[in-house]
Amino acid sequence: MALQLLALRFLLVLLYLLPAQGQEEPDPKVQGVPWKTEMCQRPRWDSRLRLAPDQENYKKNEEVMLSCIDGFQAPFTHVKCSNQVQYISYGKPVFQEVWLGKDSSSKWIRIRSSVECIDVLQVVPGTLEVSSTSIKLNWTCRLPDACQQVRARCRLEKNSSLPCEAEEVKGEEMLHGQEGTFTCPPLQPFTDYSITMYLPPSTILFTWVARTEETVPDKPEKLWLDPSTGSLRWKALPSCKGEIIGYQLNVTARSAQDGSFLEMERLRLSSSATEHPLPERSPGSSYAVAMRGLTAAGAGAASLWEFQTDGSDTPRPLDISCRGVRDISPSRGTAVLPLRPVARPPAAAREHQLIVVATHNGTAVEGACSGDPQPFNASRQPGPYVAAALNLTGPVDFVLGDGAHGQGYRNAALRPGRDYTALLRLVRRSQQADKFTCVCYSFSLVAGQPPGPWHGTVIWVVVLLALLLVSAGILWFVLCRKRKSLPSKAKEDN
Repeated sequence: MALQLLALRFLLVLLYLLPAQGQEEPDPKVQGVPWKTEMCQRPRWDSRLRLAPDQENYKKNEEVMLSCIDGFQAPFTHVKCSNQVQYISYGKPVFQEVWLGKDSSSKWIRIRSSVECIDVLQVVPGTLEVSSTSIKLNWTCRLPDACQQVRARCRLEKNSSLPCEAEEVKGEEMLHGQEGTFTCPPLQPFTDYSITMYLPPSTILFTWVARTEETVPDKPEKLWLDPSTGSLRWKALPSCKGEIIGYQLNVTARSAQDGSFLEMERLRLSSSATEHPLPERSPGSSYAVAMRGLTAAGAGAASLWEFQTDGSDTPRPLDISCRGVRDISPSRGTAVLPLRPVARPPAAAREHQLIVVATHNGTAVEGACSGDPQPFNASRQPGPYVAAALNLTGPVDFVLGDGAHGQGYRNAALRPGRDYTALLRLVRRSQQADKFTCVCYSFSLVAGQPPGPWHGTVIWVVVLLALLLVSAGILWFVLCRKRKSLPSKAKEDN
C-alpha cells in the first residue's frame, strides 16, 4: 500500500512540471514560434565570398548567386534561405532558419557549417626545388573543371636588387590533369624569378618569387704584374653567379738549378682585395700564378699567368725533372728513395709526408703536392696517397712499398709495370695561407729494369757493344773474302 501511494505522488509531480517545461523560451537560434518573418539575415561566412545581390537581408527562398575572389572557387553556385521544423510545442511546429546550397548537380543540400572559398590550384607543400639553373614544383587541382585553362610561366623579376643583368625567360606551359610538375626553362644562377600560375586573361591562382642557387664564379679578368710595386693586380669579379666571398691565389715556383724542387703557396684573400704582393722571387726561377674567385658554391675557373725572374718577356715554364731512386725491385714492389730534409735546420725537424702518385704527369704531380691526399685505400687506386709520415733530421734511405704500417698510414707495395712519382712534402699552414714544399722522385717499376739512376748509361753501353759486334762481323767477312780470292789470283798468273 505504501508503494502505491509513493508512485501516485510521483505521477502528480510529473504532471505539474510538464506544463511549466512547455512554457520555456525557445533557443535564441530558433527563428520564430511559429515562423512569422519572411526575411533572413546575411550569413557570416568567408570574407572572400561574393553574394549577388549583395545585401544584409534576403527573402525566404530567394536564390542568391555565390562566387569568390580571383583564384578561388565557391563550393556552391547558389544559396537560399529556408525554414525547417525544429520541434513541436503545444501541437505547433517551431521553425529554425537554415541555408541551402545548390551543388554542381543542381541539387539543393543543407549547409551545416561555414562556407569557405576553395583554392582552385594548390602547390604541394615541401615540393619546391631550387637549383642554380632551374625551379621546380608540384601542383594539384582541387576543382578539375576550373583548371582546364590554367597556364604557368617563369619570368625574370623586374624588381631584383642583384647587380648583373640577365636574359628574359620566354614561353609558358598549359597545365593538364588534376596534378603534375612544373619546371622552369633553363635559368641563370643567383637570379630572381617569379613563378606565376593563372587563368587567362588575368586571374592569378599562384605567384611566388625565388632566387636560383649560387654556382662557382667566372675566372678573373685582366690579371697583371705591377712592375713598380711587384704586386699582382686583377679586376674585381661581379656577383653574377653568387656572392663573391673572397679569392684564392696559388703561386707555384720551380727552380732552374733543381728541377725536382717545387714550392706552392695557396693564399686566401678577402672579397675586396684587388692586389697582392708576390713572395720573394729567386733568380733564374719560373713562376706560375693561378687566381680563382670564391662563392658559397666553391672556387671558380682559374686565370693563369706565368713569368720568369730573368726579365724575359716570354714565359718559359720549367719542366719538372725529378730525382732518381735506387734498388728498384718489381718482384717485391719496392724502391729505395735517398731522402733529404726539405727544409734546413731547425725547421728540418718538422713532419714530412711521403706521397705516392702513379704517374709522371706534371699536372698530376703539382695537384698532389698542394692537394689533400688520404692514406692508402685499394678501392681508390691509382689515386695519390700518403705512404708514410717522417720526422727527418738528416739523410736517410727509405724503402718505398715495404708494406709497413705507422701513424695511420700504410706503405703499400708498388705494382709492377707502372710509372711512379714520390713526393717528399713539407706543409706550413696559417689562417691566410698554406705553403707546400715538395721534392719529387721519379721511377718506373718495370721487370728487368736496371736499378738506380744510372740505367741510361747501361743502355748506352749495351748499344755500343752491339755496334762493336756488328762492326767486327763485317770486318771478319771482308777478310775472309780476301783470303779466298788470293789463291785463285796466283793460279791465273802462273
